[in-house]
Amino acid sequence: MSADPLHRAGTPRRPPTSEPPSGSGARAIEVRRSTRRRRTVSAYREGDRTIVLIPARMSEAEEKRWVDVMLGKLEAQESKRVLGDTELAERAQRLSAQYFEGRARPGSVRWVTNQNTRWGSCTPAEGSIRLSHRLQGMPEYVVDYVLLHELAHLLVPGHGPDFWRLLEAYPRTERARGYLEGVVAADRLPHVPGARER
Repeated sequence: MSADPLHRAGTPRRPPTSEPPSGSGARAIEVRRSTRRRRTVSAYREGDRTIVLIPARMSEAEEKRWVDVMLGKLEAQESKRVLGDTELAERAQRLSAQYFEGRARPGSVRWVTNQNTRWGSCTPAEGSIRLSHRLQGMPEYVVDYVLLHELAHLLVPGHGPDFWRLLEAYPRTERARGYLEGVVAADRLPHVPGARER
């Protein structure tokens, strides 16, 4: 949709008629303790879960601290990875299957460089979804949210209550919206010459 208010860089807001729910913004986290593990801590993604491996002797406070550290590291790694158009289309299919029972079937999903005032757009009649190249390098949960937003437009063209109900299934909606609003706000800040050169 060309008039998608979420994707206008200056007006990322939800309509007043229906608000998406406040999600926790977190994937399921499973902490696995090992008696063989002495000092090292590691983490990886397994589908929708994050697995954190820690030594069995760690206290609950240490566990919490290391889970936070490892989640931060995973998100930093993921934000550096750039998906190609093929991977983006595959990701859209997985998200549709996971959150919309596979009902949203895009004909094409691709990155574009001509969307500087919107994060993404969708043409339901053609089944095409385009994401702004400015999303590349942002955390995966943000890209996933924008993809889901555009996939939802294949099922509900406008931004009414039915549209927002579709997005209720995604637990990181509020966090992703906050991230994008922060990017927009940062872009509006005046540039102080030489501030980064020191």
